[in-house]
Amino acid sequence: MLEQPYFGRRLKQLRSERGLSQAALAGDGMSTGYVSRLESGARQPTARAVQHLASRLGIGVAAFEEEGPADSLAQALAIAASATSDTTLEALERALYPGEGQDPLLRWQGLWLVAQGRRQHSDHARERVVLEELVALGDELGLPALRARGFTQLARCLRACGEIVPAVEAATTAHGLARDNDLPVPDVAASLLALVSAESEAGRLTEARAHADELTALNVPRSEPLGAEALWTAAAVRVRQGDLDAAQKLLEEALEGFAGAENLTLWTRLRVAAARLHLQKSPPELGASERYTEQAETGMVFVGIPALEQEVTFIKAEIAFQRGRFADARVLLDRVRAADPRMTYRNRVRLEILDSRLLIIEGRDQEGLERMRALAEEAQAAASIDLAADIWRLLAETLAAARTTP
Repeated sequence: MLEQPYFGRRLKQLRSERGLSQAALAGDGMSTGYVSRLESGARQPTARAVQHLASRLGIGVAAFEEEGPADSLAQALAIAASATSDTTLEALERALYPGEGQDPLLRWQGLWLVAQGRRQHSDHARERVVLEELVALGDELGLPALRARGFTQLARCLRACGEIVPAVEAATTAHGLARDNDLPVPDVAASLLALVSAESEAGRLTEARAHADELTALNVPRSEPLGAEALWTAAAVRVRQGDLDAAQKLLEEALEGFAGAENLTLWTRLRVAAARLHLQKSPPELGASERYTEQAETGMVFVGIPALEQEVTFIKAEIAFQRGRFADARVLLDRVRAADPRMTYRNRVRLEILDSRLLIIEGRDQEGLERMRALAEEAQAAASIDLAADIWRLLAETLAAARTTP
């Protein structure tokens, strides 16, 4: 393809790959200004110019017609952005490697889309690899908005992987970048969402509450996804503080204000959060939890996210356990475990807690006891003090229930 502007982009890519300046490429048979105009697309190449440039580059003329990395990436990026699917994201990921000769801004966009796709599938290990490269590239570009967004997403991913301290550090960096550079409200809010979640997980509830208040003070309309997430995040802090009634009020405000037309996934997740909140009440409010679970299941028909389906099945297993239907709980739990659960650290621990409690009920007391003790110690080591306390409490309740189970 020897038409402009493709020829100019390809010529510049080939020259850059060889470390040549425009003057070195031009040599004695062509002016530097002419090379510059060719690369910018301002001049159409003649057959003689093409032959001269091919000779200077040490290539055949046909090499100018080959698709270069930058063009391949641009094509894959356009396709993925307009019709995201597993296939297009995989094609985009292939186009990103190797990255020589690619426009750094195009590469950043490609990495961002791939990371989003991996997050949607709860593939946090691969998401983390992509995000770490995204953050490094953002630092090279030096653009505050891109840097803040990269660190925000990395913080969310690290939290999902159970690496809480690094998650707090990444979220703190993102918040600082958003605040100090006067970035738009969505960037500030997104960084605060990540920061509050990470601080809560780390047991730093005073800081989390302060940042949650800062988040809600931004007054993002609750009808928007970001506003609904802000209320949900603030509710999660209240849960960690043991104020479940305040948490329920905030979550209900999000549920009532957010219609879900823009983001059915968030609509469904809010109902999953509500179902879990009612399970955490003492005593558990099983009827309310079941109603929200049923609503979430209607959303899942259209969302189609395996990790979310696993979470809903897990909640149904917890409800069955609370209702004393231990055989049903075991069937549901085993279904989740057999599907290679893609869950956050906290939910993975909850999964193991329920399995351990069932072991105790099923008469394997010692095994269940040892596993719950190990989970509590692991949670303490990960700075999830509230989770560790819950495990010890649930262990005591399970032992008491086991003594009364026929």
